Amino acid sequence: MAKWTPRHEAPEPLEGPIVATITGGTILWFVMFLVQVPFYGWFDDRDLTWWVWTCLAGAGLGLIGIWYVRTREAAIKRARTSDAAGAAEHPEPGAPPAP
Repeated sequence: MAKWTPRHEAPEPLEGPIVATITGGTILWFVMFLVQVPFYGWFDDRDLTWWVWTCLAGAGLGLIGIWYVRTREAAIKRARTSDAAGAAEHPEPGAPPAP
């Protein structure tokens, strides 16, 4: 059996307001949880309480997601500044000197 190889290059990842997107989604999960809590008895009578707990789990996982994307964004910014500082200290051979 031959090893699978891709036929084309993978596209670049999409960049955008990731922290805002994750935060908005987390808020929506929590709001859906709060809306369903007063009707917990209705959900319990129909054996659908998993809907309520799914919303709470989504909000909890969203908090972890917010922490993760904020840490990722900070690491990307640190890498960019260190790359820029390293390029200024050690220019490529043959490049004109910086003013």
